[in-house]
Amino acid sequence: MIQWVTPKGKLTKQGLKHWSKFSNEEKREWLRWMILARQFDRRAILLQRQGRIGTYAPLEGQEAAQIGSSMALHSEDWVFPSYREHGVALKVGMPISQVFLYWMGRVEGCKPPEGVRLMPPTVPIATQIPQAVGAAWASKLRKETFVSVAYFGDGATSEGDFHEGLNFAGVFKLPVIFFCQNNGYAISVPFNRQSASETIAERAKAYQIPGVLVDGNDVLAVRGVMEEAITRARNGDGPTLIEAVTYRKGSHTTADDATRYRPSDEVKEWIEARDPVERWQTCLLHEGLISLEEIENWTHQCDEQVDEGIKEAESSTPARATHLFEHVYHQVSRKIMRQKTECETREIPWLN
Repeated sequence: MIQWVTPKGKLTKQGLKHWSKFSNEEKREWLRWMILARQFDRRAILLQRQGRIGTYAPLEGQEAAQIGSSMALHSEDWVFPSYREHGVALKVGMPISQVFLYWMGRVEGCKPPEGVRLMPPTVPIATQIPQAVGAAWASKLRKETFVSVAYFGDGATSEGDFHEGLNFAGVFKLPVIFFCQNNGYAISVPFNRQSASETIAERAKAYQIPGVLVDGNDVLAVRGVMEEAITRARNGDGPTLIEAVTYRKGSHTTADDATRYRPSDEVKEWIEARDPVERWQTCLLHEGLISLEEIENWTHQCDEQVDEGIKEAESSTPARATHLFEHVYHQVSRKIMRQKTECETREIPWLN
């Protein structure tokens, strides 16, 4: 497994070789984005507990995988996320308020600003994989230079869409990156009950594409391997499967209780010894690129950004109940039209 920064925040021999590839300002920026993703996530959980947003999928613990990979993207590249890539969404240009609106069930949360190439989060497992492949195929057919990235978890690799996507991309050498955040569990099913293979990355061999196993809590290593994969894709050398080994600190969603299926000693080890944000903070402090005061200031600034995003989201015009019937059917039946009319003419509390 590729690791350039140890869990204690020290550079490995390979890490020392790659350290100078990135500017000091870039390295500091990675930390700031990781802090923003974490503070957003913690506030979102609180909002859900207060009934202000719907069921939410926490990301804490996966900040390095998300920020490290998305920092390598260009503005022309297309992103196909699952329901946990809030950090990626923020980094590529989705306003905080709109990410919150998505979790409020609002259509505005699915529509990124002009120029932001981000698809709506995909809840059905693995369906975004062939979609990303389709975008990459379009890029190749049109002789364009954009790369597409499919983000998914270990559970998605048990779906047929995973095989179909990698097989098609491998055959046609498409410019697509398959970025798997293996956090060890498909909801409650541990990885060793999902697959007999030791890793997900090794499956790439069956499709004759590169497979890379990286420490997903090492932002430097993730950033490096993602850039290499994107360069390959953009140069016409085809897809790459990246497995970022990580861990979600919380439950699968706020409707789940991970204490029922994850050993407490396992959770303790990942939280106390392998935290991705603390690892990178320690590394930057050791290298003299940041101070504790700056980290504290950044955290405060990120909290303020999140506060503003919440205010903006909650002050937006409420959705109409009739939105339930829009953008669903090509030809609307009489029954559905009657239901829509009923929503327009009657006060139905649970729809407002």
